[in-house]
Amino acid sequence: MAILIALLLAIPLFAVYLLVYDRQEQSNTARASIAEGWGGPQTIAGPVLVLPYQAEATETVNEGGRPVVRTSLVWRELTLAPQVADLRTELTPERRQRSIYEAVLFEALASGTARFALPDDLQRFGITADQLAYDRAELRFGLMDARGLFGRPPEVTANGRRLVLQPGKGSPATNNSGFFTWLDATSIRAAPLGVRFRFAFRGNGWLALAPQAGDTRWHVTSKWPHPSFQGGFLPTTQQVSGSGFSATWRVGNLALGRSLVASGDLVPGSIAQVSDRSATAFPAGDYEARVNLISPVDLYSQVNRSVKYGFLFIGFTFIAFLMFDVIGGVRVATVEYLLVGAGLVLFFVMLLAFAEVIGFAGAYIVAAAAIIGLLSAYSAAVLRTWRRGGYIAALLAALYGVLYVLLSLEAYALLIGSLLLFAALAGVMYLTRNLDWSGLRVQSPTD
Repeated sequence: MAILIALLLAIPLFAVYLLVYDRQEQSNTARASIAEGWGGPQTIAGPVLVLPYQAEATETVNEGGRPVVRTSLVWRELTLAPQVADLRTELTPERRQRSIYEAVLFEALASGTARFALPDDLQRFGITADQLAYDRAELRFGLMDARGLFGRPPEVTANGRRLVLQPGKGSPATNNSGFFTWLDATSIRAAPLGVRFRFAFRGNGWLALAPQAGDTRWHVTSKWPHPSFQGGFLPTTQQVSGSGFSATWRVGNLALGRSLVASGDLVPGSIAQVSDRSATAFPAGDYEARVNLISPVDLYSQVNRSVKYGFLFIGFTFIAFLMFDVIGGVRVATVEYLLVGAGLVLFFVMLLAFAEVIGFAGAYIVAAAAIIGLLSAYSAAVLRTWRRGGYIAALLAALYGVLYVLLSLEAYALLIGSLLLFAALAGVMYLTRNLDWSGLRVQSPTD
């Protein structure tokens, strides 16, 4: 019966697991609501220089039953990535709360320089320098959620001349979201074109860079002490302390597997559909550098992990009651097993409820103390003496202590758990070594 009740308690344990999942989804919804209108997770890309040019296009049509080849002039775009791009970003984090929920937002100030030059082997792409319409050139900057732009308008200068910006035409890496500017790039025929830019934007969660230059250097600083570096490129140098972090990435186009030059047909109102694989062939996460401003403690994941150890609590406690039953001669009724199991399951519900208000560590102490006190008093009544109730209290205190260690030392959770089970099995074997389980042993007069 004890084993059967322990198995039946899997139902409320699973219900608690679903409750944790539901509360986590509510938390994510609340955080998204807090960040609404502020700006979502951000990816920046660019700048890139786009030079329109005219090229001949042929098509075969059927006229009078005969194929006829027609030739026409079409506009296409030559997209140049910078030879060198040097970017600096300063992140200013901010906590926003609503009720018991909290979201981490940030303001970012991005600045940098880029240098563009016509490739010496431009003719390899079937284009000559005379075909390019330099007076219709565009500089394009990608920003995943352009709603996050705030404060002073972005500043972009080319060879010292300030340019007027327009919305849209970003980058494929940012779903074409961002801004651009028209300029006369005739000077690029004689010397490289130098570009400087500076803009501020808001976001939440994480910030990523989609590198495109021949040599991309990105330096990020922030006062947030809990960064998580992700994406396909990790920082070449990083420093993390309690007062913040700084990190530097350096990525070359050889690592990106793309050329600095791409050409394609001009699509009105959008970025060119480039013919090589540089724009859209790879998932953004594989070819980007990303820093995530994470919360140091995810209470829902910790509560979720603790629920997975629920059977450990139920099993150890029921074994203790069973030993008092079969060895101590104190009969424990089925309902008493059930009530004790309900108390053990209630611990996880209380842990979740208090953790949302006072944090995981404080909630763990409150919930554990409440359940230990309740079950110890009840065990003293069921087992007839306070001494036996004290054994149950000591067992539960040890279990909750070990569970907290398991949750804190994730890397050694399996090792500690297996040693604990080994100790429990050894203890049961020792205590029941002289017990006649079959009842068939022939008793001697001394027995």
